Parts: sequence; structure tokens; C-alpha cells
Amino acid sequence: MSQSTGEEGGLPQAAPNINLDNPTQTVATGNTPEDQVSPVVDEASPSSTFSFEMLDMESVPAPYQEVQPHWFFCRRADDKTSWLPFSREDSDKLENACNSVKDKEDEVVIAVEGERYDVHVKERKRFAVYWEQGPTEVRRCTWFYKGDKDTIFMPYPEDSSKSLEEAYMIAVTLNEWKRKLVFPSGETVILHNPKLIMQYQPIGLQDDWVSSPSEQTRPQTVKRGVDNISIEIPDGEPEKIDHLVFMVHGIGPACDLRFRSIIQCVNDFRSASLSLLASHYKHAQQDGQIGRVEFLPVNWHNALHGDATGVDEDIQRITLPSISRLRHFTNDTLLDLFFYNSPTYCQTIVDTVASEINKLHTLFKQRHSEFKGAVSVVGHSLGSLILFDLLTNQRTGSEAREGVPSSEPFHLNCDTLQQTLTRLGLEQYFDTLQAENLDLESLALCQDSDLKDIGIPLGPRKKILNYVRRKWLSEDCKRRAARLSPGLQVPPQVTSDHDGNQSSGLTTQQSQFHRAQSVTSAVDYEYFDVGIGQVCIDYPQLAFQPQTFFAFGSPIGMFLTVRGLKHIDPNYTFPTCKSFYNIYHPYDPVAYRLEPMIVTEVDLEPMLIPHHKGRKRMHLELKDSLTRMGKDLRNNVWGSLRTAWQSFARPTVSALPSVDEGDTTLKRDLQERHTSAAVTASAKREEKSADFWTKILEWPRALHKHYFQGVCEETESSVSVGQTEQPEIKVGMLNGGRRIDYVLQEKPIESFNEYLFAIQSHLCYWESEDTALLLLKEIYDKQGVAFEQPQQ
Repeated sequence: MSQSTGEEGGLPQAAPNINLDNPTQTVATGNTPEDQVSPVVDEASPSSTFSFEMLDMESVPAPYQEVQPHWFFCRRADDKTSWLPFSREDSDKLENACNSVKDKEDEVVIAVEGERYDVHVKERKRFAVYWEQGPTEVRRCTWFYKGDKDTIFMPYPEDSSKSLEEAYMIAVTLNEWKRKLVFPSGETVILHNPKLIMQYQPIGLQDDWVSSPSEQTRPQTVKRGVDNISIEIPDGEPEKIDHLVFMVHGIGPACDLRFRSIIQCVNDFRSASLSLLASHYKHAQQDGQIGRVEFLPVNWHNALHGDATGVDEDIQRITLPSISRLRHFTNDTLLDLFFYNSPTYCQTIVDTVASEINKLHTLFKQRHSEFKGAVSVVGHSLGSLILFDLLTNQRTGSEAREGVPSSEPFHLNCDTLQQTLTRLGLEQYFDTLQAENLDLESLALCQDSDLKDIGIPLGPRKKILNYVRRKWLSEDCKRRAARLSPGLQVPPQVTSDHDGNQSSGLTTQQSQFHRAQSVTSAVDYEYFDVGIGQVCIDYPQLAFQPQTFFAFGSPIGMFLTVRGLKHIDPNYTFPTCKSFYNIYHPYDPVAYRLEPMIVTEVDLEPMLIPHHKGRKRMHLELKDSLTRMGKDLRNNVWGSLRTAWQSFARPTVSALPSVDEGDTTLKRDLQERHTSAAVTASAKREEKSADFWTKILEWPRALHKHYFQGVCEETESSVSVGQTEQPEIKVGMLNGGRRIDYVLQEKPIESFNEYLFAIQSHLCYWESEDTALLLLKEIYDKQGVAFEQPQQ
């Protein structure tokens, strides 16, 4: 069992260079040569790093008790191997199944981790259910080891654990220690006492580059049972599922700065939601009122860049050899934006996303037949735009159509199938299509997968489908003109060519439609084949009606503007989804707002997403307080100075009309009145001056009481408030009349340099507890479940 700690995984990586398939044990009774272990025993002295554990050598051992096993699974990432424990509930299920299949030949499959994985107990393999992932090893673990430089204990193989347990049982029963267990590779385990069991490397297999003999023979700690090692065993997930959420990624295969896949990021988001449910819905969960929310990843990148399209090979042939890493990153990520704007690859992307969502939904319903909850969708970056286009093109039950409405006969033109293929240069596929009894009308109803099934390559079938759809759009545009709203109808124009033949002015009409839509409101792909929509894209239908659509760091607003849409009708809503949230980080360079496209006459600030601990971040509170204090201070200073100046500059005696010289009585009375008024005015000036300076002196205390003490009281009183206090504003029906744009609070360190954290801001949503809590509140508010703010 020897391997140097410098190699991959070292001994903690389940001893990868150790042959423990059929370990043999040698009990140290005198039959074992001392030269195999004597230097090892010398190392295990009180002067060694483990000498503090030898203080209990003389303690009386407890009676032997069988060790309690715990099940682990292997995870390999970045050329590193780690072993992670199942929850106690899953481990118990696997242990019971293992005990029941000993005498059975059939394989037993146990669903674990929220039924997202299946474990084949006899095969000791763990398989993913909802996504493509290679099988991973599963192990029933009882004994563990850890080296000096290792941070966690790693499990022994099951055969080795069995041998160790037998040796331990003999030592405890006979109370005979200093027993040795030697494996075929030369590794030696010495049972010094119940609390000190060490593993030693054979001298001949040690690393030649180690500096000192003490490092060469440094032992490794061995522990028995999972309860004796420091490892965090995860809590089990509630079996009841209240809501299902599909999460669609953006450009590229990696979703965060650690280059993790969508699967790993969604796992983190799910873990955050479980933690928030335990803290913010504690009583509802304890009462069995709620269960949990299931999040499933939707991966479309592999389908676009796989062998089926061949696009990677085509791009690679034209890629320059310089700065290869940067060009590879660009080809693998940024080009996805251009692929989505291409009719050919856009069709592949939307078909993949819709089919993957429908497949996952069907599989989930099969595994959770009792599920009666609703379904929502989440899109990050480009994934949000894909979902927006899909949801815009969904049809309700009465509007669902297959190809074209049955009440309206459809004819592409008078050309035959052979003439069409000849025009496209694909006449060699005429026999293939004719063998399937396909004509032009039936060809218009075919999907890409249909033509692929009959053996037509990717390029030719894209040409055929593109031609058929363009012809259908031109014919269907005439019929749709009559269905437009009165404000958008454009009378058909008839023009004459040079030969005097009349033809439909379709190009002019389409351009007028485009201009009308640019300034109007309706975001409806049913009526428009140009403008904001993707041309020649047949959007598939989802198998369910989403309850809510959440967009993370979304460029939807920018793409709609580029497509020519300037305003969204406040009455517009998705055909099958009635709620929509646009969530973004303030420093996200890819995110754009949507509310200004709906409410153009009012400048609305986005809704601030509260911190999951129930308050604003401290630096934002301080910033708001200082801003408000500065405004009030400036206004008060100028107001007080203006009042003081007016008091000092006011004349002491008012101008009086002249009186006759002979009217001495009236003059005397006026002089007395003037004298009295002067005294009164002087007293008032002194009072105002004293009041002014009193206010000046009392400002610091008043400001402290109002801004700092008041902020704390306001924060404490608003802990239970979900949103910042703002007047209710109607922003259209895209979110049922509620606000659409929601902004996260930046972290204190991010506020120092927004450019430095720009990229991180676009990838922060997967680990954002504030974002996860907003989703949970939206989901459970509709179920009438009360939100609980935990006490700090």
C-alpha cells in the first residue's frame, strides 16, 4: 500500500497504487520477521508527531462491538480524487439493500440524493439519472486513514477494511495488542492500542527525494468507524417535492470562474435553497407543510458543439494558430452568441433546450408520480434569451397548431418535389424522400430529426427545411395580415413589374410591418416573421405551462432593442407563463433592464433584493445615511443662513406716510407706536438669532439621533419586510402587474472597484443566497406559506 504523498491523491486517494483486491494479513505473533516492522516501531515513539496518542496505551479496552459502516461515493475533479459521504438516510438504505442482496443474483437499484442518482448495490456503482455523467464508485466504508499532510480521512477498500476489522476483533477479544497486519505490497498496519493504530510504508518503496529518514518512515493515522473521524455528513433531503425548476445555462460549457459545469453550479444552488428552507421556513418544514424545491440543469452546449453538427471542426479549420488558448476560449464560449443569431444553429439550440426540458419533465414525472406541484424555468445569460423566445412562441390549448391551421389549405407553390430539389441542387435525395411518400406539403411538417432518421445529412436537410419554411412564411404572411389588430393592419399593395404583370408588394408590406412593430407594443412571433423574432425558426412547444420565468444576468432587453423593438405593451404577457423576474447584479456587464421598455414615461429604480439575513448590507446603509444627511445638512444650512440674513438686513422702522404739521396729537401717537414696534422687532431679532445659534449647536446631537439611531431602529423594524418600501407601481402584465427588475446588493469589497468584479458579477448567481431566497419566496408565496425571518 505504498505511494508517495507527492503523487496524485497520495494514500488518502484510496491508495491508488496499492493492490488490495485480495489483501492478506499476518498477525504479529513471532512468525513475522522483525526486520519488516522494527524500524517502523522505532519511528512510532513518543518523540514522533503522534506520540500524544500513545498516552492511552495502558487503558482497558471496551468489549468488542461491531463497527457501524457508512457509504461513500467517489468524485473525480481536476485530476483529483475525493470520497464524499452519503447522508445517513441514504447510507442506511444502501446498507439494508446490501444485507438483502447477499444471496440474490439480481441487481438491486437504490435511488439516493433526492432520487437524482441510482446506486447499483452489487456493482458498487452510482449513476446519474437526469444528465450525462460517467458512473462513479461507491464503497461501504468502515476504516479510514490520513497522512500528516492530508486534511481529510480517506476510506480503505472494502477487502482491506474487512481484514483490519478481523485483526481488531482478535486484538480486543484477546487483549493482545502490538499486532501487525501486512498487505502484499508491503504496507504494514500496527495496532498499538484501541486508540492508536498506525500505517507504515515499506522502506523499499519510499520516495527517494525525501530529505530525511524520519520523513521517509512517517506513519499515517488509522481510524475505525466514521464516528471517529472529522467529516461532515450531509443532511438528508425531504422526500416531498413542492416545485420543480429547470435551469438553462448561458454561453460556454463553464458557468463560473472555477470553470465548473452547469451540473455542479445547480448542485450548489440546490444546496443553498435547502439551507434557506431550513432557516426561513423552519416551522412550515417541521409541520410538514412544505418539502423542498427540486432544481434540474438543462445542458444545450454539448448538442451544439457535438459531432452531430460538426461546427467545431469547421471553426477549427479557419482558426488562426496564434494565441491558441484565447482563440479556443472564444470558439467555445463567445461564438455561442453568433450561433444563436444564425437560423441554422438557432434552430438546433431551441430544439435542444425544448426537447431536453420535455425529456427531463417526463422522466421526473415517472420517478415522482405523486408530484402535483408547478414548474418554473430559470435562464442565465444567453439561456434567459432562449427561454424568452421559447415562451413568447408558446401556444395555449386552443391556439396550438401543427404546421398550419387546418381550416386554411396550405400550398407552397405549384412546383413538384423533384423541381424543388433540383433548384436546391439536391436531386440525389429525391428517391429517398419519395420512398417515404413525402411531398412538399408533408415536407413542411417535418422536423430536422425526421429527415435525419431517413438518412439525409445535416447540410442538405438544413437547406430543405430552410427553403420550406421561407416559402411557408411568405405564403402565410398574407393570411396573417388580416388577423392583425386594427392599429397595425397594412393594406396589401399591388405593384406592376416592367412586363405589366401584377405582383404582391410583399417586401414593402413586410417593411411596414417591421416599422409598425418597432414602435408598437405587441411582442408576438405569431404575427411577425421579421423584426424582433428569429427568422425561419420553428419554435417547439413545452409539455407544461411554466408558473414563473426567472432571468439571471439577462441580455433580453438589449437583444429586443437590437431586433427593432422599442416598446413593450403593458398588457402583453407570455401565452403560458404569467410571472417574470429579471434579476441582475448591479455590476453585471451582460445584464440589461426591461422595465424602461414598458414604462417609458417614468424613471423607475429597480427593486432592491433584500439580504437573506433580512437587512441592507452595512455599507449600503451607511452610504444611504450619509447621502441623506448631506442633503438635509445642505438644505438646513442654506435655509438657516437665509433666515439669519433676512433678519439682520430687515429695516428697523417701516416707511410712514407724511402728516400735517398741525396734527401734533396724531404725530405723538404714531411716534409711540413706532417706538413700541421697534422694541418688539428688536426682541424678535434677538430671539431668532438665539434660536439660530441654538439650532447650530444642537445639530450634531440631532443628526446622530436621526440618522444613526434612526437607521438602526428602521432596520430592525423592517426585518420582516421583503422589499424596500416603495409605492406600488404598475409596470405591465408581464409579471402580473408587479415589478420586473430586481437588483442584488453588491458586497462591500465589490464596491471598491466595480470593474475588477465585473466578470465575477455575471457569474455570481449560482452561489447567491439572496437570489435563491427570492425564488423560494416567489414559489411559496403562491402556495400561501408564510415567510419567517430568522433572529440574528
